[in-house]
Amino acid sequence: MIKIYHNPRCSKSRQGLKILENSKQKFKTILYLINTPKETELNEIVELLEISPIELVRKNEKIWKERFKGIELTDNEIIKAMIENPKLIERPIVIHNKKAVIGRPPENIYSII
Repeated sequence: MIKIYHNPRCSKSRQGLKILENSKQKFKTILYLINTPKETELNEIVELLEISPIELVRKNEKIWKERFKGIELTDNEIIKAMIENPKLIERPIVIHNKKAVIGRPPENIYSII
Protein backbone atom coordinates (compact mmCIF):
# COMPACT_ATOMS: atom_id res chain seq x y z
CA MET A 1 0.00 0.00 0.00
CA ILE A 2 1.11 3.55 -0.70
CA LYS A 3 1.99 5.72 2.30
CA ILE A 4 2.22 9.49 2.40
CA TYR A 5 3.87 11.36 5.25
CA HIS A 6 1.71 14.45 5.19
CA ASN A 7 1.46 17.88 6.79
CA PRO A 8 -1.94 19.43 6.01
CA ARG A 9 -0.54 22.94 6.53
CA CYS A 10 1.98 22.51 3.69
CA SER A 11 0.81 23.36 0.17
CA LYS A 12 3.23 20.90 -1.49
CA SER A 13 2.02 18.17 0.85
CA ARG A 14 -1.62 18.97 0.02
CA GLN A 15 -0.77 18.84 -3.69
CA GLY A 16 0.91 15.46 -3.17
CA LEU A 17 -2.15 14.16 -1.35
CA LYS A 18 -4.36 15.33 -4.23
CA ILE A 19 -2.18 13.38 -6.71
CA LEU A 20 -2.73 10.23 -4.65
CA GLU A 21 -6.47 10.86 -4.35
CA ASN A 22 -6.73 11.33 -8.12
CA SER A 23 -4.76 8.13 -8.74
CA LYS A 24 -7.68 6.10 -7.32
CA GLN A 25 -5.17 3.83 -5.56
CA LYS A 26 -5.45 2.95 -1.90
CA PHE A 27 -3.08 4.84 0.35
CA LYS A 28 -2.46 5.54 3.98
CA THR A 29 -1.95 9.09 5.24
CA ILE A 30 0.51 9.52 8.11
CA LEU A 31 0.27 12.86 9.87
CA TYR A 32 3.92 12.78 10.89
CA LEU A 33 3.71 15.87 13.13
CA ILE A 34 1.27 13.92 15.32
CA ASN A 35 2.55 10.38 14.71
CA THR A 36 6.27 11.02 14.56
CA PRO A 37 8.23 8.21 12.92
CA LYS A 38 10.39 6.13 15.25
CA GLU A 39 14.13 5.96 14.71
CA THR A 40 14.00 2.68 12.77
CA GLU A 41 11.19 4.00 10.55
CA LEU A 42 13.05 7.22 9.78
CA ASN A 43 16.23 5.29 9.00
CA GLU A 44 14.21 3.07 6.65
CA ILE A 45 12.74 6.13 4.91
CA VAL A 46 16.22 7.59 4.40
CA GLU A 47 17.38 4.26 2.98
CA LEU A 48 14.41 4.02 0.60
CA LEU A 49 15.01 7.58 -0.55
CA GLU A 50 18.68 6.70 -1.11
CA ILE A 51 19.83 9.91 0.58
CA SER A 52 21.72 10.85 3.71
CA PRO A 53 19.71 12.04 6.73
CA ILE A 54 20.83 15.66 6.28
CA GLU A 55 19.13 15.67 2.86
CA LEU A 56 15.79 15.03 4.57
CA VAL A 57 16.14 18.07 6.84
CA ARG A 58 14.28 21.30 6.19
CA LYS A 59 17.26 23.57 6.80
CA ASN A 60 15.26 26.80 6.53
CA GLU A 61 13.11 25.93 9.55
CA LYS A 62 13.64 28.23 12.52
CA ILE A 63 14.39 25.25 14.80
CA TRP A 64 17.24 24.14 12.53
CA LYS A 65 18.72 27.61 12.22
CA GLU A 66 18.58 28.27 15.96
CA ARG A 67 19.66 24.89 17.32
CA PHE A 68 21.63 22.98 14.70
CA LYS A 69 22.99 25.22 11.92
CA GLY A 70 26.78 25.22 11.80
CA ILE A 71 27.06 22.25 14.17
CA GLU A 72 28.59 19.07 12.82
CA LEU A 73 26.16 16.25 13.55
CA THR A 74 26.39 12.52 12.92
CA ASP A 75 23.68 10.81 10.89
CA ASN A 76 22.23 9.39 14.13
CA GLU A 77 22.15 12.85 15.72
CA ILE A 78 20.36 14.24 12.66
CA ILE A 79 17.78 11.43 12.83
CA LYS A 80 17.26 12.14 16.54
CA ALA A 81 16.87 15.88 15.81
CA MET A 82 14.12 15.08 13.28
CA ILE A 83 12.35 12.78 15.73
CA GLU A 84 12.46 15.41 18.48
CA ASN A 85 11.46 18.15 16.01
CA PRO A 86 9.33 16.55 13.27
CA LYS A 87 8.84 19.95 11.58
CA LEU A 88 12.39 19.42 10.33
CA ILE A 89 11.34 16.47 8.15
CA GLU A 90 10.99 17.34 4.47
CA ARG A 91 7.52 16.73 3.09
CA PRO A 92 5.61 15.10 1.64
CA ILE A 93 7.28 11.70 1.52
CA VAL A 94 5.53 9.00 -0.49
CA ILE A 95 6.46 5.32 -0.23
CA HIS A 96 5.26 2.59 -2.58
CA ASN A 97 6.67 -0.84 -3.48
CA LYS A 98 9.92 -0.36 -1.54
CA LYS A 99 10.57 2.97 -3.28
CA ALA A 100 10.22 6.47 -1.90
CA VAL A 101 10.23 10.05 -3.14
CA ILE A 102 10.02 13.48 -1.63
CA GLY A 103 7.14 15.28 -3.29
CA ARG A 104 9.06 18.46 -4.07
CA PRO A 105 7.91 19.09 -6.65
CA PRO A 106 4.71 17.09 -6.13
CA GLU A 107 5.04 15.64 -9.63
CA ASN A 108 7.89 13.45 -8.30
CA ILE A 109 5.14 11.25 -6.86
CA TYR A 110 4.11 10.07 -10.32
CA SER A 111 7.43 8.23 -10.64
CA ILE A 112 6.42 5.63 -8.03
CA ILE A 113 2.65 5.27 -8.27
